[in-house]
Amino acid sequence: MSIPDPSSDFDRLVDSGVVAVMRGADADTVIEVAQALHDGGVTAYEITADNPDAMALIEEVAASFSADEAIVGAGTVLEGATARRAVERGAEFVVSPTFDADVVETCNRYGTLVAPGVLTPTEALDAYEAGADVAKVFPASSMGPGHLSSIAGPLPQIPLMPTGGIDADNVGDYIEAGAAVVGAGSAIMDADAIAAGDFEAITDTARAFTREIERARSD
Repeated sequence: MSIPDPSSDFDRLVDSGVVAVMRGADADTVIEVAQALHDGGVTAYEITADNPDAMALIEEVAASFSADEAIVGAGTVLEGATARRAVERGAEFVVSPTFDADVVETCNRYGTLVAPGVLTPTEALDAYEAGADVAKVFPASSMGPGHLSSIAGPLPQIPLMPTGGIDADNVGDYIEAGAAVVGAGSAIMDADAIAAGDFEAITDTARAFTREIERARSD
């Protein structure tokens, strides 16, 4: 087993541009969905812990890609015990909707990148000083890109990952506002397309995200 390297994992998240939030992932399709995302240039996958099969799915998806192909993590992690189980099953990063000091401490202990949820500059700084690697600005849709830039301006040392309400039409705005990477759920995980087995549609959406991110980063 290799020793986790949060700094390297952060680079892999940023390289992806998008963390695909695979809420409600199904064992029958999770690998095909992950591959479809990968084909579209999205290489970071977050399996949410509220899925009863989350730990097995994390292990399965992680085993399907090499380290240089993709990075797989756990989301909606609310306490340290869940964070530890996720890491033991192969999660390379942990995301929370809120800031819980035990989750951050547990991830720091095991050398795993951690991104707790915050909304204000004070929360972002508190989480960062407690050991967070990334501040997940959530729900981003409630405040918009301008709010993100208001956090990034005085706190440029804190990598920001806005999540919630981000789609291919506005992702470039969030990148330009200071996002290091974004989280996207239903906008990139089209439930109807997955149910229909239309994985090409997932790939097309992933390509739209990556295209807009590349454009925003080059401006």
